[in-house]
Amino acid sequence: MSVVCLESLTFGLGHLVRAADALGERLVLLTRDPAYYAHELERLPSDALDVVEIDTFDVELVADRLHRTPGLRGLISSTDTWTLIGAELSERLGLPGLDPAVLRLTRDKAAVRNRLHDAGLTRGRAMDVTGHGTEEVLLKEVGLPAVLKDTAGTGSQNVWLVRGEPELAAALDEAAGRELKGRLFAEPYFSGPVYSAETLTWAGRTRLLGVSSRLMSPEPQFREEITAFPVAFPEARRAVLERWLGEVLAAIGYTDRFAHVEFVLTTGGPEVVEINPRIGGALVGEGMCRALGVNVYEAMIETALGRCPRLMDAELPGGPAVAFVLGYPAAPGVFTGVAGLDRLTDMPGSPAWYPVRSVGDAIEHLADSRGYAGIVYAEAETAELATHHAVAAANAVQVLTEPLPPAGALDREAPGG
Repeated sequence: MSVVCLESLTFGLGHLVRAADALGERLVLLTRDPAYYAHELERLPSDALDVVEIDTFDVELVADRLHRTPGLRGLISSTDTWTLIGAELSERLGLPGLDPAVLRLTRDKAAVRNRLHDAGLTRGRAMDVTGHGTEEVLLKEVGLPAVLKDTAGTGSQNVWLVRGEPELAAALDEAAGRELKGRLFAEPYFSGPVYSAETLTWAGRTRLLGVSSRLMSPEPQFREEITAFPVAFPEARRAVLERWLGEVLAAIGYTDRFAHVEFVLTTGGPEVVEINPRIGGALVGEGMCRALGVNVYEAMIETALGRCPRLMDAELPGGPAVAFVLGYPAAPGVFTGVAGLDRLTDMPGSPAWYPVRSVGDAIEHLADSRGYAGIVYAEAETAELATHHAVAAANAVQVLTEPLPPAGALDREAPGG
């Protein structure tokens, strides 16, 4: 019996293979470029899974390949880029999956905001922005400070903080020159620390597995820099968060599977930033496995098979808290390597470097998550201490680049969200 993975997040493939094995399934990875998963594939036996190189944007080609997959029982599509393609294919082949309309909603951040506002779960509405000429309406309907962003954006790309009218004009000018994956829209900017709730939902019931901290760059950028899991919320506050998250996901019709819900903790309570219909990216999945003491990817396989995941009610043995720091170079250029990795062996927290970029890759954008070349990971007894270990280790390494060739170079982007 087979479960097909339509691309994957950069990390977590090894856990997914082991989860499939434990459940008696064969994992098949369909990918445009196996090199994206080099770090994971190099650590697996050559026969651990079937890797099929195929144009994963060609829906008909992928559908034909799925029809020819022996014993196909489930399809996993865990990235932002391939969410809707996976939903279409699951529906077409009669495989277990969420209603495609719900997944289309999650990929429209403006529609999610307005759905939550109608349900009384956010204080602000979203407004589509067509360019200059909408400033007066935007100031009246959304107010300042506001955020302008792409309805289908990912990785903090194409996000502008607007704190005054000059910044609004500049953001509209800059957005006019960008190629967006969706539409430009505006919503209120909620001030406060940013977190991500890592949840699992089945039959409309949501379990909060834990909360990740998300330390960002200073305003006006929204570059992700440091994450730790699990944040130690007092039990009463955690219970309130779990109930609120259940209401939020129910409001958009999200009845099953993992979700990665970014939110701001404001003086007026939590406010959703966005809802991602998948497990968290970067090393969030890795951190969950270690900190919870279970392979959470078994739940991903079980939900793809249409089964209630045992993780919904499982006792979690627990493990070390984790933290990781995204490693950005000081300047854009051609990635040439990382200095200081030899120092990690003498530092607390068992720090390790997880590579994302390969030597020779061009790194042109440092204002968002396209710019990091790898991740420094560390552990400790609490998320706070793990953060200290990870930051100390990250301070000991340096991502190196050389100037880009005069003609420039194209990014090589990982397929994850």
